[in-house]
Amino acid sequence: MAIEFTKYHGLGNDFILIDNRSSSEPVVTPEQAIKLCDRHFGIGADGVIFALPGENGTDYTMRIFNSDGSEPEMCGNGIRCLAGFLADLEGESRNKDSYRIHTLGGVMTPQLLSDGQVKVDMGLPRLLASEIPTTLAPAQEKVISQLLEVAGQTWDVTCVNMGNPHCITFVEDVAAIELEIIGPKFEHHPVFPQRINTEFIQVVRRDYLKMRVWERGAGITLACGTGACASLVAGVLTGKCDRTATIELPGGPLQIEWSEIDQRVYMTGPAERVFTGKL
Repeated sequence: MAIEFTKYHGLGNDFILIDNRSSSEPVVTPEQAIKLCDRHFGIGADGVIFALPGENGTDYTMRIFNSDGSEPEMCGNGIRCLAGFLADLEGESRNKDSYRIHTLGGVMTPQLLSDGQVKVDMGLPRLLASEIPTTLAPAQEKVISQLLEVAGQTWDVTCVNMGNPHCITFVEDVAAIELEIIGPKFEHHPVFPQRINTEFIQVVRRDYLKMRVWERGAGITLACGTGACASLVAGVLTGKCDRTATIELPGGPLQIEWSEIDQRVYMTGPAERVFTGKL
C-alpha cells in the first residue's frame, strides 16, 4: 500500500508528516521510521509525525517516532509542522485557525497566524523532580540550579518538563560546547531514568538567548521548540531572563512567552512545507 507523506521543517528541525486519520495506530513502525529518517538511504528527517483521529474531545492526535525509533511525548517544532499539515489536508473545508491536539504530553493548541507563523499554547511547565523525571532532587521538589557532574565536569542545571523532559544549563559561549561529545552523556545520565533533552544556553540579553540542543532520540538538531520553552522557564526561575524573549537556535529564532497571567508558555515560530511524495 502506497503511503503519501509531506516533508516539513520548523527552523531546520525536519519531519515526515503522514495522514493517519483513518486509523488510531501509526501506519509506519518504529523500525520503518528509522529507515525513513536516514539521510542517505531514506527521505531524511529528525522524526516521523502521524496525524491520527482525536481523543477525548480533541480535533486530532499527534504521535511521533524519533529518528532512532523511540517515541517522545511531544515535540514543539513538530506540532507547528503538524498544524500546517492539517491545514493543508483540510484545504478549503478548514473553518478554524486553531486545533486542540492530543499528545502523550497533554493537550496542545496550535494557532495558525495570518503572517504564516504558528503560535502554540504549550501549557503549564512541570517543575517537580517526579514530573521530569529525575533523581536530582526529592520527588516533590523543584530542580533549580542543582549541581550535576557529567563527563568529569560540574554543571549547574535546571530541569523543566514541557510535555517532554529537559535539562538546561547556562554557559558563557554555546559555540564552544562539544555537543556531539557531551550531549549523549547528559541524555543517558543515570539521574534521568527516561533519558533527557539537554539545552546549553548563552544569555546575550535578558530578552535574547542563544541555544544549542541535544535531543533525546535524535541527537544534534537545528531547533527544539519544547527546549526553547523549557529554557525560557529555566531562565526566569534562575533570574537570568525576562518572561518574554527571543530564543536564537542554529535554525533560526523562536518567540517564547511564559505568561504572568495564566502561567502558560506560548511559542511562536514558522512551519515550512518542503515537498510531498509517496512511500
